[in-house]
Amino acid sequence: MQRMPDPRSPRSHATTPARRSGVLRRMSSHSLFREGAVLKVTAFVDGASRGNPGPAGYGVYMTTDNGEILSVSGFLGTATNNVAEYAGLIDALALAQEEGATEVEIISDSLLLVNQMLGKFRVKHANLIPLYEKAQRMARGFRRFTIRHTLRAGNKEADRLANLAVDRSAGRAVERHRVDS
Repeated sequence: MQRMPDPRSPRSHATTPARRSGVLRRMSSHSLFREGAVLKVTAFVDGASRGNPGPAGYGVYMTTDNGEILSVSGFLGTATNNVAEYAGLIDALALAQEEGATEVEIISDSLLLVNQMLGKFRVKHANLIPLYEKAQRMARGFRRFTIRHTLRAGNKEADRLANLAVDRSAGRAVERHRVDS
């Protein structure tokens, strides 16, 4: 059974050279979105694996109802594309939870992920079951949770972030900025 490092664990990548050098900074768990309460977030998520299994990473591109944008890319080591897809979903849900979001919309180009989360497809692979169960538990923590499929062209930024994580081959990077009005 393949075990995936928890992308939210501070020890997951604590010994990577990038972490030691301070390139990847740990964000405060108090608030990534500092101005006002976040009620709704929309997160585009994607996973990438070269070799399947092979070097893998995930990307999350999250927007909030108060105009913040959060871009996350996380490297997982060796994993399948489906494990990487779930890692992106779980990280997006954890970030939304940290911010106190009450509504979460997830958009993914993985039909498997979307249909498993909607209960349309059974989770068959043993390595995906704990990830699916964790994602379901987390999703139930929001007043409203929706997940929908988009074509690959509609998920370009999350795809770019997932591939960036694989190219970087280390750690987790978080960028936050505000949409100019």
